[in-house]
Amino acid sequence: MKLWGTFASLLFASVSLAQPLDLAGNPRNPFANAARVRILLFVRADCPITNRYAPELQRLAEKFTEPGVEFWLVYPDRTATPAAIKDHVAQYRFPGEPLRDPRHELVKRAHATITPEAAVFDASGRLVYHGRIDDRWVEIGKARAEARTHDLEDSIAAVLAGKPVARAETRAVGCTLADLE
Repeated sequence: MKLWGTFASLLFASVSLAQPLDLAGNPRNPFANAARVRILLFVRADCPITNRYAPELQRLAEKFTEPGVEFWLVYPDRTATPAAIKDHVAQYRFPGEPLRDPRHELVKRAHATITPEAAVFDASGRLVYHGRIDDRWVEIGKARAEARTHDLEDSIAAVLAGKPVARAETRAVGCTLADLE
């Protein structure tokens, strides 16, 4: 019986270690609550393109304030400390609850490869969009004065209206996640 208790404790510990963590180090599942739409924003503090998107992300969070819309900031860099993340969020006023994803569970679920990259999930937890925030950045070092398409905004609006997302995937431009362990 004691062996079973030890096994159960180890199993629970390994499951919670795989989950994303809040900044206090507690396991946090962004899919645990009922929501009409969940937006995961993959960010890195050391990515200048991520930081340049802060005003647009603030605008979107202000536009979609109704109940059931959840914004989450996902930091996939294992070396990002809670203090550094708090400073980054405060400096750029990023919207959403920050999460650490050191084992890349959310990265895998969202098929994220770049920061900044957005993933939109419907009420059932199904990935309906992943990719760029908009088309402002054409490539690294080359940006338009203004975005022509607003992929993330359009995807959120479609989910809230009960309609299919027009484009389920776009190519994000930014800092790769491949260099993160």
